[in-house]
Amino acid sequence: MSRPSYPIATARLLLRPYAEADYPALCDLFARPEVMRYFDQGPLAPESVRELLADRIGNVALEREGDYLSLVVTLKDDPDTAIGNVMLHWTSEQHGGATVGYTLHPGHWGHGYATEATRALIDLGFREVELHRIVGKLDARNTASHRVLTKSGMRTEANLVESKLVKSEWTSEIVCAVLRSEWKQAQLLD
Repeated sequence: MSRPSYPIATARLLLRPYAEADYPALCDLFARPEVMRYFDQGPLAPESVRELLADRIGNVALEREGDYLSLVVTLKDDPDTAIGNVMLHWTSEQHGGATVGYTLHPGHWGHGYATEATRALIDLGFREVELHRIVGKLDARNTASHRVLTKSGMRTEANLVESKLVKSEWTSEIVCAVLRSEWKQAQLLD
């Protein structure tokens, strides 16, 4: 089970626990229609962001099945400003499974930050929690997010056609995954 040392550093990013000071940046992030386009809910009101922040502040360890590791993404040269978030959810202890997710401010899209942060959490899941399989799920229309998952080392496993009703529209869901053995073979894990 894992409680990482914080912040988790990558080449350009720091991943750290949520703090109350992140509230304004998160309000800006989750109020944007382009960010919330593929989520079940629309842009979030400030009260909803306050609830989200309260829920995520304590998610700093993976100790048992069902736990979420929810972290703020910042640039190394600006560690106090949240530019997004990443999450690793331990879905099955028996099967060694987890899901990964992320959200990034549009001002930081196209720089590889989502991929870099996602790789860090996948690596943590395989190294420290010794997971067997990590999955990412996304709306099939979100081609940029699909690229993030494949660049993060995942492969596409399924296209679940019109499997979700999102904002009154039937949408398809893409499922990507990576096994610990694949991660290791790709020399992404020592």
